[in-house]
Amino acid sequence: MTAAPQTDGLLFNPNTYDPSEFDAETRRLLRATIDFFEGQGKKRILDDDLKAQWPADFVEFVKREKLFATFLTPSEFADGNPDKRWDGARNAALAEILGFYGLTYWYTEQVTILGLGPVWQSENKDAKLRAADDLEAGEVMAFGLSEREHGADVYSTDMILTPASEEDRADGILYRASGEKYYIGNGNVASLVSVFGRRGDVEGQDGYVFFAADSRHEGYHLIDNVVHMQIYVSTFRLENYPVRAEDILHTGVEAFSAALNTVNVGKFNLCSSSIGMTEHAFYEAITHAQNRILYGNPVTDFGHVRVNFVDAYARMVAMKAFSRRAVDYFRSASLQDRRYLLFNPMTKAKVTMEGETVMRSLHDVIAAKGYEKNTMFREVAQLIGCLPRLEGTVHVNVGLVLKFMPNYMLNPREYPAIPTRNEAADDTFFWQQGPTRGAGQVQFADWTPAYEAHAHVPNVAVFYDQATAFRELLVTAAPDAAQVKDLDFMLDVGHLFSLIVYGQLILEQAELTGLDDDIVDAIFDFQVRDFSAYAVALQGKPTSTPAQQEWALGAIRKPVPDPERFDRVWQRVRAYDGAYEMRP
Repeated sequence: MTAAPQTDGLLFNPNTYDPSEFDAETRRLLRATIDFFEGQGKKRILDDDLKAQWPADFVEFVKREKLFATFLTPSEFADGNPDKRWDGARNAALAEILGFYGLTYWYTEQVTILGLGPVWQSENKDAKLRAADDLEAGEVMAFGLSEREHGADVYSTDMILTPASEEDRADGILYRASGEKYYIGNGNVASLVSVFGRRGDVEGQDGYVFFAADSRHEGYHLIDNVVHMQIYVSTFRLENYPVRAEDILHTGVEAFSAALNTVNVGKFNLCSSSIGMTEHAFYEAITHAQNRILYGNPVTDFGHVRVNFVDAYARMVAMKAFSRRAVDYFRSASLQDRRYLLFNPMTKAKVTMEGETVMRSLHDVIAAKGYEKNTMFREVAQLIGCLPRLEGTVHVNVGLVLKFMPNYMLNPREYPAIPTRNEAADDTFFWQQGPTRGAGQVQFADWTPAYEAHAHVPNVAVFYDQATAFRELLVTAAPDAAQVKDLDFMLDVGHLFSLIVYGQLILEQAELTGLDDDIVDAIFDFQVRDFSAYAVALQGKPTSTPAQQEWALGAIRKPVPDPERFDRVWQRVRAYDGAYEMRP
């Protein structure tokens, strides 16, 4: 039997995975999760996807191993179990593994995380104990926020809580809830559904209420799965559902804040799923292309094929570097350090967009093979677009990113250095994020030192030149009041800004992990190209001014070509041929 190729180890490989940075029980559970899926086998997983089969066996595995109970229960409610905590580093690792084997499995955890968000943020100890007990019993959760007419617009809801009658009050019932929720994952089986509604007798934000419901209750009516997929994205209706004091999680403006802060926690996991999905597709693509003979030669002898693979690989490594570094900032966050509020929507929007870009490059290589039903590639290609469009669209998140641009680019402040955060600690700030206002006042450490420390890397130097030019744009030809209201114009400004933030955290992670200059140069090769593309787009906007148009054309740069560096990276890519194939 031929030994598996030796790779650089930068991508997740189930055969060699050894997360030594984690404690023993975390390592055991991550390994058990991998073994569960490998035991299922590729055909079973793909067949279940094609049949839109609810993943009951995975939910049973979660119950048997107490996976969600261990990873998603804050230590305060661990009942003495030292392994239970909410740890952003290991949660990201689990999300990558679940994404690697299928969006379905990640999504089941994702909406459980969302459902738990309002609970762990609340002051309702009864609800917290109930959630902890349900997790221990292997239950999953759901997040009842969005509605058919309003989407995830938390300002508007038709879920109405009517004050209870005297007879109800004698039974401890405070309200009767009626209304419909739409696009609610796990809504078919969730033991606890965090439902957002409003009191019918109170106007304005004071009337908001978050309460816990149970999908097994007779007042909970499951209507439909709104998608034809393994995941169950439900429509449900509450009819005179009894809401007691022990069910109420938040009221008034705190309910509004709980909704947004829960999404902050939830959207943080989309990047890891996207990474896992693209990694699995990459293994299939390189192994197929390297062994596919056309005109007497491997497909990978074509120059454009190698370019696609090197670009896809560099983008995946960048996705992982940025996302892993963002974990450190989230785990180190406090009311005095809210930089995560920028890096968080970046993980959601930028990283997941990169996942789509990776898949386009790989699909352009393997072409028709990518549609075959016996490939994981087909499943990933079909579903990768979900991630940029969940937890708020890319447009919403880029719009959010823009709030931080002035202070990030022009008004830095000093912060203590943020180390790598892999320790077994409970991330309690996730549930104490405080008010949602004030994004525009958040300040950042100076972004330039990360670039200056890597200025010896040719394409980092070119991109740094583009980044400093962007800073000059904001000083000399910033968007005017009318342009700021023009989201079509501002989205390109936001994408240009996002590339600078993206590069900063990638370089920080490269420094922390010793990522070599060949890979860093390959990453900033595409960073330069992407910045130039957005500059051209900005130049072509109907509302761009002559000064902005001149700046945009002047900001276009060509990456520094280095054929020897390209070949070295290509050799690393080629080493992944046959490095992993899922058990049949």
